[in-house]
Amino acid sequence: MTSATTRPTNESPSKAAAVDEGERERLDTAVADLQAGATTWAALTLAQRVTLLRAVRTNVAAAAEDWAVTAAASKGLDARHPLRGEEWLSGPYAVLGYLDASIETLSRLASGRNPLDGVRIDRAPGGRTRVHAFPLTGIDRFLLSGFTGEVWLEPGITPNAARAAAGLAQRTPTASGGVGLVLGAGNVTAIPVLDVLYELLAHNRTALLKVNPTQDALVPVFKRALAPLIGPGFLRIVRGGPAVGAYLTGHRDLVHVHITGSAATFDAIVWGTGASGARRRRESRPQLKKPITAELGGVSPIIVVPGRWTDADLAYQAEHVATMRLQNGGHNCIAGQVVILSEDWDQADAFRAALRRAYANAPERPIWYPGSTSRMELASDAYPDALVLGDRLLVEIDADDDASALQSTEYFSPVLGVVSVPGTGQDFLDAAVAYANDELQGTLGANLLIDPATEKALGAGFERAITALRYGSIAINGWTAFGFLTPTLSWGAFPGNTIQDVGSGIGVVHNALLLDGVERSIVRGPFRPLPRALPIVNGGGRFTILPTPPWFVSARTGAEVSEGLTRFRANGGVLGLVKTLARALRA
Repeated sequence: MTSATTRPTNESPSKAAAVDEGERERLDTAVADLQAGATTWAALTLAQRVTLLRAVRTNVAAAAEDWAVTAAASKGLDARHPLRGEEWLSGPYAVLGYLDASIETLSRLASGRNPLDGVRIDRAPGGRTRVHAFPLTGIDRFLLSGFTGEVWLEPGITPNAARAAAGLAQRTPTASGGVGLVLGAGNVTAIPVLDVLYELLAHNRTALLKVNPTQDALVPVFKRALAPLIGPGFLRIVRGGPAVGAYLTGHRDLVHVHITGSAATFDAIVWGTGASGARRRRESRPQLKKPITAELGGVSPIIVVPGRWTDADLAYQAEHVATMRLQNGGHNCIAGQVVILSEDWDQADAFRAALRRAYANAPERPIWYPGSTSRMELASDAYPDALVLGDRLLVEIDADDDASALQSTEYFSPVLGVVSVPGTGQDFLDAAVAYANDELQGTLGANLLIDPATEKALGAGFERAITALRYGSIAINGWTAFGFLTPTLSWGAFPGNTIQDVGSGIGVVHNALLLDGVERSIVRGPFRPLPRALPIVNGGGRFTILPTPPWFVSARTGAEVSEGLTRFRANGGVLGLVKTLARALRA
């Protein structure tokens, strides 16, 4: 996620003199507390860890409203803004879901069962094992009907090996992983908390969380929500700018760094800055002397497979694409940025027109993330003929245009591009996959829209094309943000990146089933919403009870439904859920 996460400017940890003596003492004390906490964590039984996570869940539920309201206000969304529901779903809802899934995983391990007991496992193309990781509960099957999720493991890992490794560090709970540093994201409020939890559960590491300055207002909320982890020394939360980050990345008692941010920030941490940093990189002499994992974003494709679409299909999927770009103001690592159309699709012009309408009609909101305005200006300079639609840009690439800036720059702002490649059917799909793999920067997430009849006609060729997509998260008739919000799916770049060429990052997070050897996760969703999802009019597509999903920027009741779903996740209550579903039907 392109962000302003800490960017060290010193050339070695010893040169972090910008942190004064009092600040160093405060940070050293926090690290020492976490070292003691690591010993305590290693002494806890799995059953005790389950009890602890339940206490965290109680606190997060109690803090949910304050969390969402504070986050919305920090992004310029008042109590009447139609998009304020985003902060419920991408904050407390995501964390509560992760806690529930993690409690289930640890409860199984504590009782001598396997996290994959009762979970369907089969084979995916290329010798891969596929874990059908969503939905696993009745309420998810109902509320999110039509959506499924799979985790594909790296080729060669057998189902038996997958079961044997499931649980990661929780299979050896007494083996301490030491103390890790989490450099928190600045754009989505659940990310720092989810990263801390993954440190504890996947690696048995206590965590020092340095929040991004954009989330300073949420620190009191985080401290209340995570008090059960702070008290025993499993977590410390600190604020600070680049000097604090530089001091901590070089701290000898921190054994690991995890960052959600930009590749430029990653490189500054690993190699240093300026001429000396460039020299270290050439010589493969990193200044960072400890392991690092990262989630760093990229330029995400939206592949639109040509078919025979109705006018309602065109309008709905255009709103879907607009959501992929404009949710959170476009300040998302996983925001769709390049729409790939077929130049031979006879409905391409109709879809372009629908996309212009949907993109222009979405509610306006502040461009709040630091640096995003300058990136908008970069896009305007590169594409002076781009359509200016309110507070956003739509770049339609013609045959004579240079697409390189759009392909290589993660704008992290409301800039959406449209490109065309030749072909229809399998020829188009293969060309679009090759374009995404070879021309677009990064491997974090890819989205693909395809009607049921066309998918059926492609048959095995469709699955071969999906297998060829080199992305860590793939959404078919969905947005990869759904995968981000689904705790039992993994989140991270496609494997293979290194500190020399980090791309979209190294390693995965979330992954509440604690699977080893993850390659990618795949979300499959319904092409049509209710009522067009009914079998009689759906052409063999997936049924769903959802009309316009609440995360769509076009959902008229999205704010109320998102809040209602979070409150239901937090506290239960059938009456509240019924009212929320009634509002959803008016979306």
